[in-house]
Amino acid sequence: MGFVHVYTGNGKGKTTAAFGQALRAACAGMNVFIGQFIKGMKYTELDVERYIPNITIEQFGRDCFIKRNPDKIDIELAQKGFEKVKNFILNGTYDLVILDELNVAIYYGLIPVSQVLELLEKRDKDVEIIITGRYAPNELLEYADLVTQMREVKHYYTKGIMARKGIEF
Repeated sequence: MGFVHVYTGNGKGKTTAAFGQALRAACAGMNVFIGQFIKGMKYTELDVERYIPNITIEQFGRDCFIKRNPDKIDIELAQKGFEKVKNFILNGTYDLVILDELNVAIYYGLIPVSQVLELLEKRDKDVEIIITGRYAPNELLEYADLVTQMREVKHYYTKGIMARKGIEF
C-alpha cells in the first residue's frame, strides 16, 4: 500500500529529503520517477540516473525559477509534465513517484489543486507519492498521509553565502 507524503515549508531540505527517500527506495529494488516541476536548470541531482539505473528524473520547467507571474510557457510545461506523471501514477508504472516543487506549481496556478487531488484519489494504491515545495495548499495537507513542515531557524544565506555545488544545487 502506497502513501502520500508532503514536504513543505520555508526551510531548506524538501527536495533533499525526497531524494533521500528515492535513494532508499532504489536501493531496496524499487523503481522511482522524479518529476521536477518549474525547474529546468542544471542541478547536480540530475546525474542520479548515471549512478542509479532504477531512478528516472525529468524536469518540467524552464531554466529559471518562477519569481513572478508565470508565462504561458510555464503553464504549458507544467501541464505537459503533469499529464506524463499522471499516467505513471494511475498505472503503477513506478513504485515511488516524486512530484518535486508541485506545491509551488499549484501556488502559481500552473496546475489546479483539484486536478492533483483527483489524481491522488484515482491513483494506483500501491504507488508511494511524495510532493514537495513551499506553499502546500490546505486541501493537500488534509489529504496527505504524512506531512513534514521544514521550518527555517537559521540559514547561512543571511551571511551572504551563495548556493554551493553539491549542497544546494
